[in-house]
Amino acid sequence: MRRLPLILLAAVVAANATLPSVAHAQSRREQSQRDAEDEDAKRKKKDEEWGNVQAPLPQLRNAGPCPFVKILYDAGRYQEFKDGKEASAAVGYTGEIQGVSAMCEYKGSDPIKMKMEVLFELGKGPTAEGQAKTYRYWVAVTQRNSMVIAKETFDLPVKFPEGQDRVYATEEIKEILIPRATMTTSGANFEVLVGFEVTPQMAEFNRDGKRFRVNAGTAVAASESAGKP
Repeated sequence: MRRLPLILLAAVVAANATLPSVAHAQSRREQSQRDAEDEDAKRKKKDEEWGNVQAPLPQLRNAGPCPFVKILYDAGRYQEFKDGKEASAAVGYTGEIQGVSAMCEYKGSDPIKMKMEVLFELGKGPTAEGQAKTYRYWVAVTQRNSMVIAKETFDLPVKFPEGQDRVYATEEIKEILIPRATMTTSGANFEVLVGFEVTPQMAEFNRDGKRFRVNAGTAVAASESAGKP
């Protein structure tokens, strides 16, 4: 596990990102709670499917909900192919973001302080050269379902022990600092996204729902949407 320094300082959001009037606050809180429960359910399902044994980060009492944390679908997997051939025999280095744990803290007019842990599963296919690979991934803060406020990219150097084609790595983001326009600006106005730095071809491969097992030396192509293991 590597501990990364302070990484993001998001710009103060516009006034229209503040919480609604008191008359609508209750319904918005209920909707935010339902959204958060849906996100938790999806995250738990994926953790069970992929055997993610990460312990969740402790949650603190806040003035409002935390920002939503998501793995961007188009960039959630990394897949190299030699000469662009989508075949198991042509697979080089691979990777998948298996899960994200996050916590936040804020009160009064304080900025939102977040901490994240990201679990990676990295693979080495038959055309991978050498025993080491430096992956790159990014973390971004956005206004929810809107514009990117801040983004930063990191290196993830990985060494594969002799005879092993799969390793796990956990990255700890020590602090993400998100200023708030006013003390009524809720964390629900923001999203924190994470993904690999991928090529357009990789992004298209992911969008099409294709995937190979991370230890792609014995990979068999599968359609993610079909739910095949």
